[in-house]
Order: sequence, then structure tokens, then C-alpha cells
Amino acid sequence: MADTPAPAPAPDHAEAVETALGKLGLDAKAALLAGQDMWSLPALPEIGLASLVMSDGPVGVRGTRWSADDPSIALPSPTALAAAWDPALARRTGRLLAQEARRKGVHVLLAPTVNLHRSPLGGRHFECYSEDPYLTGEIGTGYVLGVQDGGVGTTVKHFTGNDAETDRFTVDNLIAPRPLRELYLAPFEAIVRNAHPWGIMAAYNQVNGSTMTEHRYLQNAVLRGEWGFDGFIVSDWLAARSTAGALTGGLDVAMPGPRTVYGEALAAAVRDGLVQESDVDTAVRRVLLLAARAGLLDGAEPAVTEPPARIDGQALAREIAHRSFVLLRNTAVPGRAAALPLDPARTGRIALIGAAARDARVLGGGSATVFPERVVSPLAGLAAVLPPADLTYAVGADPHDELGPAGTGFTLTAICRDRAGRTIGEATLPGGHVQWISADLPAGVTHETLHSVEIRGRYIPRESGEHTFGTRGIGAFRLTVGDRVLWDGAQPMGDESDPFGAFFGAPRERARVPLTRGEPTTVSLRHVIDSTVGTPMPAVVFSLLHAEPRRDADELIAEAVEAARAADTAVVVVATTESVESEGFDRAGLSLPGRQNDLVRAVAAANPDTVVVVNAGSPVELPWREEVAAILLTWFPGQEGGAALADVLLGAREPGGRLPTTWPAALDDAPVTRVVPSDGALPYSEGLFIGYRGYDRAGTVPAYPFGHGLGYTTWAYESLEARPGAVRVRVRNTGSRTGRETVQIYLAPAPGGPHERPLRWLAGFASVEAAPGETAEAEIVLSRRAFEIWDESGHSWEFVPGPYEVHAAHALDDARLTTTLEV
Repeated sequence: MADTPAPAPAPDHAEAVETALGKLGLDAKAALLAGQDMWSLPALPEIGLASLVMSDGPVGVRGTRWSADDPSIALPSPTALAAAWDPALARRTGRLLAQEARRKGVHVLLAPTVNLHRSPLGGRHFECYSEDPYLTGEIGTGYVLGVQDGGVGTTVKHFTGNDAETDRFTVDNLIAPRPLRELYLAPFEAIVRNAHPWGIMAAYNQVNGSTMTEHRYLQNAVLRGEWGFDGFIVSDWLAARSTAGALTGGLDVAMPGPRTVYGEALAAAVRDGLVQESDVDTAVRRVLLLAARAGLLDGAEPAVTEPPARIDGQALAREIAHRSFVLLRNTAVPGRAAALPLDPARTGRIALIGAAARDARVLGGGSATVFPERVVSPLAGLAAVLPPADLTYAVGADPHDELGPAGTGFTLTAICRDRAGRTIGEATLPGGHVQWISADLPAGVTHETLHSVEIRGRYIPRESGEHTFGTRGIGAFRLTVGDRVLWDGAQPMGDESDPFGAFFGAPRERARVPLTRGEPTTVSLRHVIDSTVGTPMPAVVFSLLHAEPRRDADELIAEAVEAARAADTAVVVVATTESVESEGFDRAGLSLPGRQNDLVRAVAAANPDTVVVVNAGSPVELPWREEVAAILLTWFPGQEGGAALADVLLGAREPGGRLPTTWPAALDDAPVTRVVPSDGALPYSEGLFIGYRGYDRAGTVPAYPFGHGLGYTTWAYESLEARPGAVRVRVRNTGSRTGRETVQIYLAPAPGGPHERPLRWLAGFASVEAAPGETAEAEIVLSRRAFEIWDESGHSWEFVPGPYEVHAAHALDDARLTTTLEV
């Protein structure tokens, strides 16, 4: 996308902002820069300012309550969206999320996440788009444009260098100027210049010795000065540490409240001469401009007065899933030229295998958690379109080796009581986890009157055997199943370095109970609130945990093998779990948890027509990849993932995804595997060479390269024309069905130049669609930046002239046409 000039504030915005600012005293101004609770800024009726509400929003809009009473659309993970390689689809995604935000009274989404896949061990890999800064910037630009098309703000995050989770609150990421500019700042710069976001979120970490919420150079000189950003900067939650440092470093809003480094502390700092009131005014102007754009300030017309046409959320979730699925492998099987797609008229019997086929993992958790109205598992998706006699199911292997919040089979309610034992409120729960922070409490309940919360309900087991129950949280608990008290005691606070980890506590097993399949039992977990525990905000956070009986792993695999032998096709779903891939920690390795690798090998040995579906948000090792007929990567596919999977397996839709990140054969092959700081610092010693740039430099061949992805048709690249500023590529569909091709353009500099540069890099891409035998043309812009490097001595961008090879490619390792361009 070409750079577009930042729009000046509309005249009514500028006038309304100055009028409102002139009516405010110091205390009101300081209060406006501090959260009043977990999710909102205070209203100021005296100037006609309504409260501004924020919400997590990478894959859906949760709103301000941890509740399923108001369900949210759950879209595929951000990495899945990037796998579609389509900024227009990202823009439609943003418009849907704006629609959801408006429905829930939310004015700003805390998204998108545009940190890079520096290492496959990054715990929040699934929430980021790509290892490549250009692809990340293009998808992020589409997302931001879409959300703001709907009159809702965005906060592009986490600015900057939050590429791993270990010690994320304190780590000092040491990044040299050139990789900082060419890699980690590049997506933010592209989005600021091309989409003009209303907000940026400052990260927890330090970069080169300065905490990001106080980073004057990056926030004031670069973001605002060089790039022209005119929006507000909000801290990540609990990231702001210093009143004066944050204000002079460019931070406008400190979240969450009510206790922050702004508010009363900021007003006192002004009166004590530690900061200038004029700096407070500057920050307040930015917040008032945001409010004006969102339609919350009297006298200012909203940036959007007519939202886009309504979007069908379920339909778009399903479409994104189709477009994001990456077909990694698709070989011939007896009787068919390729394992996929399956012919619905000749499918025969399918054995569906894997715990994740029944209990789908559709999102990555943490800040990305939402509660959808429905979730379609692979089992449900296939059962909806196949005759019952044509589909069997076996667990095969269960990767879950830890307790999790009570879920399937539980019907739960939270009962709130005061100190006298009187019920003062109730709420239905989406599962066994209670998370009420600040004002998010059931109707009629306040933190001052709340003494205890009881999770109460019933459980209908789907398996007979010994069920495990546990708790997570800090304080006193009484756990009862049936008429038996399993545990009555208190859990002290741990020593976790991450304050959220200390806040939530660690999972604890309490007892095991024999239960019979289909026979209901009552469950209760009573928690007494400990008001003496020091927390940054009022909160009630605890969980009723559960695990089903653990069956013998060899028996489960044997059952799956028998099912595979009796079927025409075996479909094995393997997955990661929240204990190995989620927010707040980095991954220890890339192996699939449990006995899933053993399962795949055993099934493939029993049935050569074995398709493996990989339900993971980031790369996992696939040591059996040459032993199976097909591999389909579905990421975290959102609420409609199972329906989309059935569409793709049975050929109703084509898998449209291309890898936005390199898929290593083994962890040791990855260019970057260090995510743990030493003495508080994490050197980015690899410089420019992350992702495919690093593989190219080392000469390492990954399992599947960046940009890889097969479809259900074939393409011939017929012509390539390159000129300064643009490339034109013509392709022909040489297969038997309509399909979509993602044309990728890579630049390769002439060897032996004076600058150290990657062997090649992505410079542009476009998607085209054509029917069998038809041609399609892609016109792809080559920006000047694609030929520039950051000059560390001159502190500026340097254009590097000379000859460049231009590769028109199906994937990084599959260049179909090459020409030379002199610039």
C-alpha cells in the first residue's frame, strides 16, 4: 500500500478539543489520562465528554465483562489471518470487529499485535502475524483500516520489541539500529503511514536501556516526529512505572485504574514542579482527539457517521478459516492422484482421530480469549455433512497433561454472598474460571460488599473413571463434589515474576473422584475473598479445575489404529495445548505434547491414506511428515473451524493459505532459539537474520519454507515485467478447478556489495483468481523502501542502487520467473 498523508484533525475536532481543554482544571486533566477501572477512561460531563471504553480485540471483541452472556464472534488467530496474504480480507475482518465493538459499546480495540516471529519459541507467536515485516505491515494496515472504517479506534501493539514473553515486564531487548528499523519498527511505520491508527500501545519491555512507556526517542522522536503519528499512546496493562518518566517519554494514558502513575500522582507531580502542565495538556489533547473521532465529545462530529454495511460474522469466520488453511503436503494415494480433496461421492469411511477433533482448540487464550456463541469442532463439522455410517471417531492420544478450567459437561453459576451469607448476586459462567476485575461484577455486587463467591452447578461425565479436581487462585477455598468435601484450605501467593501469574496463582490438584459416565453429580467451589492481598486493582480471579480420567496411552493408540485399518481414509487431528502455547510464557520446545507423534506414526503405518490436521498457532515439529499422505495446517481456526475443515477436506473450498512464517524441521534449525534473558538483557545478536533471512544465511533447509502452500489446482507463470516502482505478472490456471494463487515477489541484490544484506526479501505480493484455463494478471507495487537500508552512521534511510534480481514465486523456494531490474 502506498504511503498516504496523515489527515489533519477536522476543523470541528480541533476547535472542540481546544474548547474542552480550556474548561478543565489540573485534577480533571490528570484524571482523564488514567484508567478509572480495568477498561475505561472517566467521563467528564462538564465538557460533554463520555467515558471511553477499550477492549481486547485480536480475534473478537470480548467487551468489559468476562462472561458468555453476551457472546463474541471468535475469528481465526492473527497468524491465520496473515496466512491468507490478503490485506483486503484483513480489512473486512476489521470492519466485522468494529461492528462487534459498536454492539458492545466499545470505542477502542487493543489490537492488532504486529511484533514479529523472531523465534518459533515466542509464546504469543499465534497473536502476531508473521516473521516478515513487510507482510506484517500490509496485513496490519488492512486490519486497522477496517476497524477504523467502522468508527472504532485501534492500538497497534506492542511498541516495540515485545517478541517473547519471558520476563516481559523487565527484559531489556538490545537491538542494533539497523535491525530495529528494518525489522521491528517497520510494521509500525507502515501502519502509521498508511492506515493512520488512532492509537499505539507501549510495551512492557525495555529497548536498549529505556522502558518503552518512557522511551523518548522511539515514542516522541521516531513515532511522532519522523512518522507523523497524531494519535494517543496507551500503556500495556500495568506497564507504566514512573509518572514523570512516562509523561516526558510520550505516554498519554496509563492503564488500568484506578491506581496508576497518572491521575492524582500526575497532578501532584505538576504541583511539585516535577513535570510541566503544558505536557499534561499535550497528552489531554490527544485523548480528546480520540474521543472526538469516536463520537464521544460534544461539538465534534465522529470520524465515521455511517458505519459500513453489516457483515455476517459466522460466514466471515468460516471464510477466513478456508483462506488461512495451509496445505503443506498432498501426495498420491492408492486410487487417487492426491490425498486431498476427498470426493464426497466416493469418500467411503473416514476414521477421525485425536482429542482435538472432539475438543477443538480455536483460539490461543490470554488477551485473545473471547466466548463465542458456538464452536464447531472437526468432529461436529464432518458429522454435519457425512452420513453417520461413514464417520467413526477415536481419541487416539490426549495431549492434555495438566488440569484446566472446568468445561465440557459442566453447567455452572457463580453465587455472590456478603459477610452475613446473604446472596447479593449471581452470574452464569462460560466455564470454571471467574475473572472479575474492577467494575466487571454481577449486577448488584460491589467489591466492598462481596465476601465470598461459590462456583456451583452440576457435571455430567462423558467418561467413567477417576476424575481429577483442583483449584487455581489465591486465598481460602472449599471444594465439594457430590456430598464429599475434597479440600478445605488456603493457597498463598507464589513468587512468580510476572504479576499476572502471581495474581492468578498456579494450578493445584486437590483430589481424585471416581465418577460414572452419564451420571450427574453436583460440584461446588467456595472462595472467600482476601481483601488483604495487595493487587493493583480490585479483582476476583480463581478457577475450578478438572481433568478427565487418564486412559492407558497404548490402549488409546491401539484403538485408533483399529479404526484407521477399518476406514478408507484416516484423518488425525494433532494440537498444542494452553500449557505449552499461550500468553505469559515462552515455549520450551516445538514437540507436540503427549503421545501425538506416536499416534500419527501408528495410524500412518496402518493406513497409507492418512491426512494429518495440525491445530497449532505456531510451528511444531512434524517428524512423521514424509510418512503421511497429506498435512493440513489449520492454526487456531476460530469458532467455525470445524465447518471450514469439512469444506476443505471434502473439496467444497480450496485451502488458500501460504506460510507467513518458516516451518522448521527441528528447533535446532531455527535461526533464533534464545528467548531467555541473561542478567536482565536479551541481545538480538542475530541482527537482520531472523526467519527465512536466517535460514538463507545459514544454508539450512526448513521443513516448509516461507510462503509455501499448496492448493487444489496448478498454476503456470507466463510472464514477468519489472520496472522501477512496479511488477506485472501473468499466471494461468492449468488445473481442473477454479482457484486462487498468491503471487510473491522477492528481491535479491547483486552479490558482493558494500552492505551486509539478506540473500533475498519479500517486496510485494498479490492474490489472483482464475477459472481452469484462464489467465490473471497481478500488478504489484515495489516501494522505494524495498531498495533501502538503514544507515547507522547517518541515522537515515539510504537508497542502494544497482541491479536486483526480481523473482516471481509461488513460495520462497519456488521462483517461477526471474528478471533483472536496474535501479
